[in-house]
Amino acid sequence: MSKFWSPIVHQLTPYVPGEQPKINNLIKLNTNENPYGPSSRVITAVEIETGNSLRLYPDPQSQRLTDAIARYHQLKPEQVFVGNGSDEVLAHTFQALFQHNKPLLFPDITYSFYPVYCKLYGITAETIPLNEKLEIDINDYGRTNGGIIFPNPNAPTGHGIGKDAIETLLKSNRDSVVVIDEAYIDFGGTSAVALIDQYPNLLVIQTLSKSRSLAGLRVGFAMGNAELIAGLVRVKDSFNSYPLDSIAISGGCAAIEDKAHFEYTRRRIIASRNQLATQLEALGFNAIPSQANFLFVTHPQYDAADLAAQLRQRNIIVRFFNKPRIDQYLRITIGTDAECATLVNALQAIING
Repeated sequence: MSKFWSPIVHQLTPYVPGEQPKINNLIKLNTNENPYGPSSRVITAVEIETGNSLRLYPDPQSQRLTDAIARYHQLKPEQVFVGNGSDEVLAHTFQALFQHNKPLLFPDITYSFYPVYCKLYGITAETIPLNEKLEIDINDYGRTNGGIIFPNPNAPTGHGIGKDAIETLLKSNRDSVVVIDEAYIDFGGTSAVALIDQYPNLLVIQTLSKSRSLAGLRVGFAMGNAELIAGLVRVKDSFNSYPLDSIAISGGCAAIEDKAHFEYTRRRIIASRNQLATQLEALGFNAIPSQANFLFVTHPQYDAADLAAQLRQRNIIVRFFNKPRIDQYLRITIGTDAECATLVNALQAIING
């Protein structure tokens, strides 16, 4: 604590990102990174940008990338907003679009940055419990609110809800913004982007970190009604006019445009996820059906924290959340088939003693 901090800094409990340890021969299955490299077209685009042009400021509108995203999702450029990772896009959303005089609704088990942003921006949060299966039930959100936000698929559970359920929520919630955080949508979920033209209060947020293998480049974006996007731009231009550098803009464009690489890697991850779920269930684990690039699993006979510790001794790290309702679950990122096989062998050795 410091006497020089502002009052709000004293009140914050910052978001804790997944561990990034420096361990040799590590199998890192804790931060939902893509196990496969980005498109070769991304590498080429990045190399082209790392020349004399770096002395120039990037395009503050990131127009090339905005246009590429709009074409891909069959939207107009004015319906797209880009930022420095989806976390920055989320931050601007909390500032620009949620009504601060009413509670913001989100699940009790979800992305842990949401309550951090509520505290930072002075927004009252009301958490809605997941049901007994750790699923989002849209019927629980029929109450007064200043906005609604949740990931689909949800994190850390991996459970997704369909477009019809989201449309039901939008129809009953026309006076405030509904934000669907689709960081993991490409691994089996159904995007809500198709509903944007029908519902002016819908904002969909995505990222290139997961399915496009660009976690290190920091590219996120929002899609919605032009009025919502204009609000995000006003906040962005009051904070940082140049959120994306030239390398991120070019690399992001290349990633969006290489559809073949995207399809190939995401299908490999989905297949590996389904195979890993079957293998873990054979070892006695219960796995929540996942539409993400991770599994959320528990074992009725083994403590989750102890399992995570024993895996770490074998140079395998997974994510353990020491939180109510989920403190007996592990979140396991889908790695390569070889990494998943090593994980299964390690768990088999632990369980068999």
